Amino acid sequence: MTAPPASPAPRPSPSADDPPAQARPVAPDGSASRRGRFTRFAVGLTGGIGSGKSTVADLFVARGATLVDSDAIAHELTGPAGDAMPAITAAFGPGIVAADGRLDRAAMRTRVFTDPDARRRLESILHPMIRALAEARIDAAAGAYVIVAIPLLIESVGWRQALDRVLIVDCPVETQIERVIRRNGLSRAEVEAVIAAQVSREQRLAAADDVIDNGGAPEALAPQVEALHRRYLELARG
Repeated sequence: MTAPPASPAPRPSPSADDPPAQARPVAPDGSASRRGRFTRFAVGLTGGIGSGKSTVADLFVARGATLVDSDAIAHELTGPAGDAMPAITAAFGPGIVAADGRLDRAAMRTRVFTDPDARRRLESILHPMIRALAEARIDAAAGAYVIVAIPLLIESVGWRQALDRVLIVDCPVETQIERVIRRNGLSRAEVEAVIAAQVSREQRLAAADDVIDNGGAPEALAPQVEALHRRYLELARG
């Protein structure tokens, strides 16, 4: 579940198990390359809040990629009659269930950002279910390749090792702040708290195989997506 924290949290540190960027396999043309463990060529997509991940994902889908969105899967699992709701209700009680049977995200947000143990319990229920559904959908995808949108991709060594490429949507922190204030109506302090709880921009870029710069005009996105789309088509065929 993705939600603004009530107060800034420490940034996660890169795991000791993370391979250094220079250790990634290198393709014959000299570019960084990586083969994942799925039957389909799969690109992990992530970025900080307000970076434009959804816009970029939509541009890839328009070119024939299949999108597997971990946030959308989480909403499915915690919707009315969602598969995760019995376990979540058993763990946290009926107070976190909305009238229509879906997860009361506001109530749960309050719990997980004031109680680290509650957050870990929620993640222990949701994360394996999200991953199982995502993996099944990656292997069943009909598109030319798969874009896998994962907000916490950089923090997850397992996901990074399973995917073929890691694509970061990047923009300056000040741009993130301005966009989220306009989009969500949050205060500057609230947005800064969310950013403080995420891995740093530098950590994301250090883990990237590919980067899309979304710090400029909206029309600058499509050419970057098109160039990577052509590259991914080549890699998927290879």
